[in-house]
Amino acid sequence: MKDDPPRRPLSRRECLVGAAATGVGLAVAPPSAEAKTARGARRALPDLSDPDAALRTMVRMQGSLREEDVPWWFTGVIFAVTGDTETPRPLVRFEGMEIYWFRHIADGFILGGHTVTFFRDFVTGEFLQEFENPWTRRKETVKPAVQGGNLGFKYSRDGIQPVRLDGAALGPSPVGPFRPQFHQVGGHVWLQHQTVYPPGMPAMHGQRQTLFAAADDIADARIDAVPATFSSTVFMGWLKWMEMQGIPGHVVWHASGAKLRSIDELPKAYRERAMREFPERMTARPRA
Repeated sequence: MKDDPPRRPLSRRECLVGAAATGVGLAVAPPSAEAKTARGARRALPDLSDPDAALRTMVRMQGSLREEDVPWWFTGVIFAVTGDTETPRPLVRFEGMEIYWFRHIADGFILGGHTVTFFRDFVTGEFLQEFENPWTRRKETVKPAVQGGNLGFKYSRDGIQPVRLDGAALGPSPVGPFRPQFHQVGGHVWLQHQTVYPPGMPAMHGQRQTLFAAADDIADARIDAVPATFSSTVFMGWLKWMEMQGIPGHVVWHASGAKLRSIDELPKAYRERAMREFPERMTARPRA
């Protein structure tokens, strides 16, 4: 798959890709005098109450200020929710990669990318080819979840907007100024945001994500791509391959993962399968 009122201008990782998102509010506690003394010459965080600084920081956390591939690896569990009197039931595990590319434009960035997710058995952890559906009693063929292509998001000082990769808008323009929700405690900074979806998505569809990074990395302006981790929760309808049309309920995805330096850091079994089945999804470099 993240509002407190601002306390004081201060200021970064949370935000994807899906990808991508908006947040409101700024809640960053100012360091105490003792903390300042203990940290000595530690660099100050950028002023994340400033929309331009907030925008650049979010891009550094989610991707890179350089135009380059930025892969993420994640794992998680999907839960089935079928009624008010039943406990959510774990269905399957999943493992995947999102790969981002932030292209510079005159007033911000265009984010494009791909997502490739494979499903695993909840008990054994093995890649799933078939799924015994406990509601329909049928054996379903499990299909990977693959997204990406010609759709993306525009990031500007006014906010985040679904667009085509050529910049054509798919929804209303954000009204800005861009103030995503950052928090800081000690040496930790995290960013919470809500994914912005294009028009026409099903009503049961939403994501809240949190990005985490070290305050020292955020403060170091020389780092274009800040090392980061994330956690998110996604709400959506039944997976298509489950063939659950007409059966009340929905699923909840809980995911967590980390930014990688390259796809070479992907776990071997996942990387080999993804390269074999979806080689065209292993880069987000814009096509000429």
